[in-house]
Amino acid sequence: MPEMTHCIFCGHKLIYKELKNEGMIPYCPSCEDYRFPVFSTAVSMIVMNEEKDKILLIKQYGRKDYILVAGYINKGEDGEDAVEREIKEELGVSVKEKRFNRSHYFAPSNTLMWNWTAVIEGELSPNEEIDEYRWFSIEEARKMIKKDSLAEAFLLGYLDKEYHFPGEKK
Repeated sequence: MPEMTHCIFCGHKLIYKELKNEGMIPYCPSCEDYRFPVFSTAVSMIVMNEEKDKILLIKQYGRKDYILVAGYINKGEDGEDAVEREIKEELGVSVKEKRFNRSHYFAPSNTLMWNWTAVIEGELSPNEEIDEYRWFSIEEARKMIKKDSLAEAFLLGYLDKEYHFPGEKK
């Protein structure tokens, strides 16, 4: 993650200053306040059919690999609501049930990703963000998800109950 060097409010150069029980934290001498790191938050979903025996994977933005449905959480929006909104926007269906699985900070996009399992109902009607979509058996989904990706780590972690994220030592 790129280091914060300037105050997001006044633009003054930050210094590091000790904050009790927190350690060395970026501090703005002009505002006289600590500046904690800023990052994005997003949701990704393991989308399942009502029988819970198939997983929906998608392709987006001209890329060749299958991934999970995902999207950023809007300011003021709860993660639970973002799951339902993203699935409604991208797939045109409703969420029948959802369950939080795991979160992971993903440095390449400076994003804290919250992963969910979402069981959907209704007829799929994907929007223009989706290039291709397909239902896979659980075993097929294991093989088809983009290798060495955060999507793969979430899917396999959910299925195997053991998470191994890209870049971590196993």
